[in-house]
Amino acid sequence: MNLVLPSTWQEQLDKNCQLTDTLNDLGNFLDDEYTKQTIFPAKENLFTALELTPFDKVQVVILGQDPYHGPNQAHGLSFSVQPGVPIPPSLRNIYQELESDLGYSPVSHGYLNDWAKQGVLLLNTVLTVRQGQAHSHRNKGWEKVTDCLISSLSKRDDPVIFVLWGKPAQQKIKLIDTTKHLILSAPHPSPLSAYRGFFGSKPFSTINRLLKQQNKKTIVWKLSETVL
Repeated sequence: MNLVLPSTWQEQLDKNCQLTDTLNDLGNFLDDEYTKQTIFPAKENLFTALELTPFDKVQVVILGQDPYHGPNQAHGLSFSVQPGVPIPPSLRNIYQELESDLGYSPVSHGYLNDWAKQGVLLLNTVLTVRQGQAHSHRNKGWEKVTDCLISSLSKRDDPVIFVLWGKPAQQKIKLIDTTKHLILSAPHPSPLSAYRGFFGSKPFSTINRLLKQQNKKTIVWKLSETVL
């Protein structure tokens, strides 16, 4: 598999990191995996986050870990699932906090494309997974790629708001120039940890307040019940 990222992101990869061998090895690994295993997301959705949110349009980054590993869930955006798929527990908690924070009642789907189109980069740190095997594609090369994308965003002069939920995401702070960019840190929205401080953290109103301070357009967090 020839792994070429959407153009605005591939430019950053080529400029900031020497990852040709990593991408070649990762592509060969994925060729084998997609042939022999059931892998999520589908090949055509590998780079959905990067396609919907070009490099120069990023205002907010919400970091996930690896994709959901259940059938028909993952489609290339962290925390999001395809229409018609039950909403996973972590996303239910995100919706609960959204309602508490801004008063928006949860919708019946978990499809977050509308956020991504507004400059919210919903990036997983690993972009593929075997069905039913969480973390099965860790340490295969994806982390080098996504670390480079985060570092490239950090090199931008235009401030980015990085939302780091949980320890794995918070470890990425070492890649971010905190003198230029803004960090929102909280426990992961998983049912195992949301009660430790994710609930009540008010990330959505905080992001919009920070965007207003930068004279930028705020994010419309309210999702439509109808998925187009």
